[in-house]
Amino acid sequence: MTHSAHRIAFLYWPGTRPVTLALAEEALQTARRVQPQLSYEVLFMQAEPCAEGAWGLPGQLWDERLESCGRVILLADEPPAGVSPALAQCLRQQVRAGVLLGAFSAGVYALAQLGLLDGYRCAVHWRWQDDFAERFPKVIATSHLFDWDRDRFTACGGLAVLDLLLAMLARDQGAELAGAVSEELVVERIREGGERQRIPLQNRLGSSHPKLTQAVLLMEANIEEPLTTDEIAQHVCVSRRQLERIFKQYLNRVPSQYYLELRLNKARQLLMQTSKSIIQIGLSCGFSSGPHFSSAYRNFFGATPREDRNQRRGASQAEAAGSERG
Repeated sequence: MTHSAHRIAFLYWPGTRPVTLALAEEALQTARRVQPQLSYEVLFMQAEPCAEGAWGLPGQLWDERLESCGRVILLADEPPAGVSPALAQCLRQQVRAGVLLGAFSAGVYALAQLGLLDGYRCAVHWRWQDDFAERFPKVIATSHLFDWDRDRFTACGGLAVLDLLLAMLARDQGAELAGAVSEELVVERIREGGERQRIPLQNRLGSSHPKLTQAVLLMEANIEEPLTTDEIAQHVCVSRRQLERIFKQYLNRVPSQYYLELRLNKARQLLMQTSKSIIQIGLSCGFSSGPHFSSAYRNFFGATPREDRNQRRGASQAEAAGSERG
């Protein structure tokens, strides 16, 4: 069977947000508008049926065929529980036929579950980094915006989808077309795949105060063995009182409270995304004992680490069961 490089199938799981598909379609439609002789053809298919009564994106249900597609891209906004045997077989057949496989956002989990990313670089969204690295040690997980490694291409999600598609246009048709499409879409610049995912710290903080930025960077780099407020002040060359005034002015909290919240949010991320024990997570986030960790966690989140993990996992299992019934 002959495969067309310009026939692209997007397979998406229930819950995928419209913006991801909209970015993909808009980039390719704009390319056709700029250069009418282009022959990109886009197919949108549901990888799994939606639960009964649930809203789903438009597109036909995958019918166990991917005819003449040169590229197949998997999309999901949350890690899929698994891949159906029929789809797994089909994707492996696509690989043998020389089709390029891609994945956006949590779609990387589906490829990794099938072993189709083993030995490949793969762009993983920062909030799934710990979980993905633990579950798929044979995959070279990166914090890049996107990766194109031989016959696999992955994007971490969000606007990185557009960056990857612009890179695809540049590979297929040249940098001039990619530049013209980015201008049409009013994209400030075409970002390289290896650029970092997370926005600059001063943008996240809403402040460009250099001492505040330095202090928070120190906190983020010392989660397992927290520094004291005095040590942080000494490192950034201000007095303790001055550091406290800066935090109060820009973040409305003292440094120790901000640091604690930072560590607790990291702990919650590990609880939800890894299989590490609660005591391991507490120690890795700078808590000296299980009771200390549990008490601080409950005071901040309103539930103990164990309760929070069980509740989240129960909700995920119920959602997965509902999807299967649908």
